[in-house]
Amino acid sequence: MTEEHGYLTKDNDLSKTEETKRVIDHMVVALEDNGNNMGDFFHQDFRWMANYGCGFKKNLQEFRNNWQLPLRSAFTDRKYTDAARLVQGEWMASFGEIDALHSGEFMNIAPTNKRVIIKYTDFWKVQNSKIVDNWVTVDFPYILSQLGHDVFNGLGWEAYDSGRITPPKPA
Repeated sequence: MTEEHGYLTKDNDLSKTEETKRVIDHMVVALEDNGNNMGDFFHQDFRWMANYGCGFKKNLQEFRNNWQLPLRSAFTDRKYTDAARLVQGEWMASFGEIDALHSGEFMNIAPTNKRVIIKYTDFWKVQNSKIVDNWVTVDFPYILSQLGHDVFNGLGWEAYDSGRITPPKPA
């Protein structure tokens, strides 16, 4: 193994817990209010790292242009709900969902005006009262399924749960 487990949090400054919580709380409120001044919360050179299909943004401008604005264009009337939050030192994590209206093109799918749930997980690192890193997972297959497109063609592993397909035997 080349990296030790937890190497990113090895030097976590635990005295920063309240500051981290305050920064993230204020950022989420700004997102909910369609705020556009994300520079109040994110360092100009922060990194936004997400799962396949979402991309990697190297700074605030890329995040705005290549994530925030396209998301807002495709999904309006958004309500954010963090189901759980954990904060310790310079780190905060949450998972939850956005309830939104599909009112713009998304993944080549024309607006359906259906309400969808966008599931997400976020891990933020805050230093000097700014978000410097944001690891994100957004469940694109689930969004697409709500819009009538099954990216797994019925062969997602949920099919094992329902017995529609049989899991392969272990090697």
